Amino acid sequence: MKQKTISIMAATLAFGLITSCNSNSSKETKTDTTAVSKVSTVDTGSSLIPDKKNFETTIDGKQTDLYVLKNHNGMEAAFTNYGGRIVSLVVPDKNGKMTDVVVGFNSVEGYEKSTEPYYGGTIGRYGNRIAKGKFTLDGKQYQLSINNGVNTLHGGKKGFQDVVWNANKLNDSTIQFTYLSKDGEEGFPGNLNVKVTYSLTGDNSLKCEYEATTDKTTVVNLTNHAYFNLNGEGSGTILNHTVQIYADKYNPIDSGWIPLGPIATVKGTPFDFTTPTTIGARINDNQQLKNGKGYDHNFVLNGTKVDGLNHAATVTGDKSGIVMNVYTQEPGLQFYSGNFMASKNTFGDGSKDDYRTAFAMETQHFPDSPNEPSYPSTVLKPGQVYKTYSLYNFSTIK
Repeated sequence: MKQKTISIMAATLAFGLITSCNSNSSKETKTDTTAVSKVSTVDTGSSLIPDKKNFETTIDGKQTDLYVLKNHNGMEAAFTNYGGRIVSLVVPDKNGKMTDVVVGFNSVEGYEKSTEPYYGGTIGRYGNRIAKGKFTLDGKQYQLSINNGVNTLHGGKKGFQDVVWNANKLNDSTIQFTYLSKDGEEGFPGNLNVKVTYSLTGDNSLKCEYEATTDKTTVVNLTNHAYFNLNGEGSGTILNHTVQIYADKYNPIDSGWIPLGPIATVKGTPFDFTTPTTIGARINDNQQLKNGKGYDHNFVLNGTKVDGLNHAATVTGDKSGIVMNVYTQEPGLQFYSGNFMASKNTFGDGSKDDYRTAFAMETQHFPDSPNEPSYPSTVLKPGQVYKTYSLYNFSTIK
């Protein structure tokens, strides 16, 4: 079972080693290979990481496991190759208490049996929705598996979150997952070789790097679906988290979450997060929020840059004071407010996945792009390399 606290004495000692950065600091991307020697005498939150034995099993004839990363500040992350999932992400709060800001389960069985399949998962071959599971490439129409009403969501019935990836822990702070998505898998064309690298950087960022090649023209939109609660797992609602999204426009959707009409301005709507606003302040205010059952929309990033990356969002935990800044090479950000969490699953700390007790910030291209020529293209051709990365940087309020 994942515990959510450590002793004040140990937390204070760990916090003394933290070198946090503010949202305007340079985005350090070099992975940290000095973790073991720097933290060997400090309790850095290992009690928050699930037992490795709970992840050692066989699925689809392949071995699953748990992998733990560290940086020299005491930040830790746990991953499983079942779904290329983030299981835990441990950072200090404003008082130095180590806090797991990613909700999830303490065993691979928990992820297998969850009624919500996406917790922490690497998402593909196409993140978000494709209308009616159909698109046309080079004059040929493709029909994907349907798994979300009449549409395809996050790659189909068995997306990348449900497969066992090959794992290679490159060093103390870096894990690399690879997977071959075969031609025709879930209806997608082409043998797609995928490589996803997760690393902890020296400035307390989680770096997510995505790469893919294909032998036949296809569509690709990779992301990660971590569910965050910056106050910690089991801490209650996320409606009092403060959010700023660097987007002046968003995609209105129909009742099936498919983009509806032209891209719209956020000004004068509950989608205006251009200044910091709590998630719950306006969550029931208009027809779009009724269509999405809350926030479940793509925001069109306005190009606010930090060290060459789009600054996508800043989120602050109201209790913990933990600040998460999201930076990306992607043009869009799907903000999801946990609208379908329904107390059906038990997290690692024993709490239920209650309604709106976690949120997601998925960096991405836009939903249904294969059917919308005006959107940034998600087409990948033989000889091309799909390559993109995003950063989730953690600091605390000053």
